[in-house]
Amino acid sequence: MPVRKYRRETSEISCCLKYLLFASNVILWLAALVVLSVGIWAWSEKDMFRNIARLHFIALDPAFVLIMLGGVAFLLGFLGSVGALRENTCLLAAYAIFLSVLLIAEIGFCALAFVLKDKGWIKDQATEGLKAFIRHYREDADQQNLIDWIQEDWLQCCGIDGPKDWDSNNYFNCSSIAIGSREACGVPFSCCRRRPQEVIKNKQCGYDVRKEGYGMELSRIIYEKGCVQAGEEWMEHNLIIISTAVIVVMFFQVFI
Repeated sequence: MPVRKYRRETSEISCCLKYLLFASNVILWLAALVVLSVGIWAWSEKDMFRNIARLHFIALDPAFVLIMLGGVAFLLGFLGSVGALRENTCLLAAYAIFLSVLLIAEIGFCALAFVLKDKGWIKDQATEGLKAFIRHYREDADQQNLIDWIQEDWLQCCGIDGPKDWDSNNYFNCSSIAIGSREACGVPFSCCRRRPQEVIKNKQCGYDVRKEGYGMELSRIIYEKGCVQAGEEWMEHNLIIISTAVIVVMFFQVFI
């Protein structure tokens, strides 16, 4: 008895949904490729692939974070775009599982942050990260640029609890005067307040500001608020925006 062959006339999934999923994941895939390339380039410039022992605080290394985010997003975009275009159920199943794991991890992280916010765990982690940034300020250009951005552009702060925390850096420690450090008993330029008429930031504005008998009013020259306190205040002022952004991202993941 001859076997009849039936040709599939219709797609297993909606054509509109198929190409919407494909287009969104192609955009994600291309964006991830750019982020991953920038992270790898940054690590290559610092020669970190051959000197991994120089990495002091891996979770806060900007280049490493870009590589991890780019790698995860690249894999996710690849699974979603190819799976949708080819209607490959295995790839789409892997895509759905991957998204589900990310969603569960995000929910778990948010729940953990909510539970531990009053126990000081988040504050302790932020403090440890900032300590590492301050100690190795001159040793990693990426971390240096990051803490400069935090202090000058984002939170307008200085140090962990205040300018005195820069004493833990060998260049800014007051005892470094003996070895001829011009930055001794000072702070980085990112701690300085930008003057309204200032076009180019004075990179020497933090010199000597922590010396005894400094002749000018300190609060007019540098930020005296610590970055941990400034970060807590920023979180409180922007809690609605942060919560909305998290909900939108999670909704998008559930919808997909």
